[in-house]
Amino acid sequence: MRLLPFLRGLSLLLALSAPVRAQDTTAPPLLPPAGTYRIDPFHARLMVGVDHLGFSEFIFFFRKIDATLTFAPDHPETMQLDAKVDATSVETLSPDPTIDFNAVIAGETFLDAAKYPDLTFASTRVRVTGPNTAAVTGDITLHGVTRPVTLQVRYNGGYAGNPLDPGGARIGFSAEGAIFRSDFGMGFGIPAPGTTMGVGDLATIRIEAEFLNPDAPGIQVGP
Repeated sequence: MRLLPFLRGLSLLLALSAPVRAQDTTAPPLLPPAGTYRIDPFHARLMVGVDHLGFSEFIFFFRKIDATLTFAPDHPETMQLDAKVDATSVETLSPDPTIDFNAVIAGETFLDAAKYPDLTFASTRVRVTGPNTAAVTGDITLHGVTRPVTLQVRYNGGYAGNPLDPGGARIGFSAEGAIFRSDFGMGFGIPAPGTTMGVGDLATIRIEAEFLNPDAPGIQVGP
């Protein structure tokens, strides 16, 4: 008795969606134009993970990120990214109200955010590795130390300005990389050789970010 209404509803849904799909396949894509884009903080996550006792990966993130991207879709090797992260904005999502674990990670033992409040990244090279991927090398400054790091970046697409997005032209990226925290003078808790009793030296980095350009020219129609 319940199957028949479901099948009727499914048939109606398919009938209504068919013209939309046909229309979407013939509509030209709207391409985001070149220009200067700023990160959309509502759609930006910088997540860091470190091994905990060999049992799991402890993951935290940062709440305050600012970044500017010089976007050049026709010449991606010329793109430039400059980013700054507020080290005091670390978020561990600790459930224990008796311990401010955010303050522990931001404290002298690890980030020492009071002394080094900013974590920065400035790209120095973009090497295209595929139709939508690139290896982006840059200088990361963390805990008062500057070292090169390479991120594996995927361009997820974007669009030009349109009436449905008041933010303007929008583009999105995913990125992954890793550093050794001991390279930046943060050696506390690293396990002794041959053991996993502690907090791992390797810190994995994962980034999900969208960028906006409210000053982009009108809708740009692709081929």
